[in-house]
Amino acid sequence: MKRTQRGMTLIGFIVVLAVVGLFVYVGMKLVPMYSEFYSVRQAMKQVAAEPGVANKSPKEIADTFFRRLYVSYAENVKEENVKIERSDRGWVMTVEYEVRRPLIANLDVIGKFKATENLVRGGPE
Repeated sequence: MKRTQRGMTLIGFIVVLAVVGLFVYVGMKLVPMYSEFYSVRQAMKQVAAEPGVANKSPKEIADTFFRRLYVSYAENVKEENVKIERSDRGWVMTVEYEVRRPLIANLDVIGKFKATENLVRGGPE
């Protein structure tokens, strides 16, 4: 009776390990970018929930937003990335920014993020 071997060869195991390692490495680059974007969204929602935010000036709104963002250690959002425009019921705040992280050699991973929040009288919509 002939016995057949089962399982993965050493070379097959190394290839699978390399592919899994690559995905883990890319994940380590992407997760902080999306975590920061989540912090930006949370800060925007907190600003929108603040009472009387629609009656504040754009400068006061931006200051409040950046104070809340400072707590989250979000370092990629700058003042030039935040636009606050007048709407019929208050303000519309838009945050649009780009994050670039080196990946391997001359390859970079780039994330473009954009979030909009209505700052209206009477709280968030």
